[in-house]
Amino acid sequence: MTEERLAGGYGDGAVRVGDTVHRRAGPWTPAVHALLSYLAAQGFAGAPRPLGFDEQGREILTFLDGETVGRRKPRPAWVHADDTLIQVAAWMREFHQVVAGFVPPPGAVWRAGGTWSPDLIIAHNDATTHNAAWHEGRLTGFFDWDTAGPARPEWDLAMTGYTWVPLHTRSIVAAEGFTDFAGRPRRLGLFLDTYGWPGTTGSFLAVVQARMAAHANGIRDLAAAGDETSGRLLAQGVPKAVDQALADLADFPH
Repeated sequence: MTEERLAGGYGDGAVRVGDTVHRRAGPWTPAVHALLSYLAAQGFAGAPRPLGFDEQGREILTFLDGETVGRRKPRPAWVHADDTLIQVAAWMREFHQVVAGFVPPPGAVWRAGGTWSPDLIIAHNDATTHNAAWHEGRLTGFFDWDTAGPARPEWDLAMTGYTWVPLHTRSIVAAEGFTDFAGRPRRLGLFLDTYGWPGTTGSFLAVVQARMAAHANGIRDLAAAGDETSGRLLAQGVPKAVDQALADLADFPH
């Protein structure tokens, strides 16, 4: 079958072969496959299913049907629609409810996050706009589970809210086609209400600031250690843009 290069991605790449996706595997892949198999067994449809490995050693996953943003700017209109934001928050609420019952296999290796303990979940950690599939008005689900790993649910939610509300710095989201800056407090409330956030808006913003500061510092640390993907992100100014966004959030109304 013909391989079709899929848009987006920074390091691992992915190709579509029929109704499957083939991606480079890593030490974390068996743990991720255990997670995805568990989600499938629980009837969670918003994630790909693992199908083993091909003759090149690449992982094989089911293809999530739908449109993706890839590297397009501006983003498609559906990215910034209120209904999309509601669906994303509902997806994350259901995912967190389902994954709460998952116990990683002994010796599980994760690309991101620390050591799992019963007070943590295995979070997606990157349920952002560039990892979503959208089909006929519905969110199909999220792909790119390579950075799944142990985290608190609110840590996962913070990254998602940051990119979908969005809470990033104005210059970044304006280039992505977002213009409703005055409506961001309302959109944040819609996102948190749909998810069922138990705290205040201010408490969530504090988590976002901690989460994104850790993200920016992690890129810097990995780049310094020679990680190729992190080096590209550093060169593109990603950590610096996050720093600016966090400074902007200090004045965010709540």
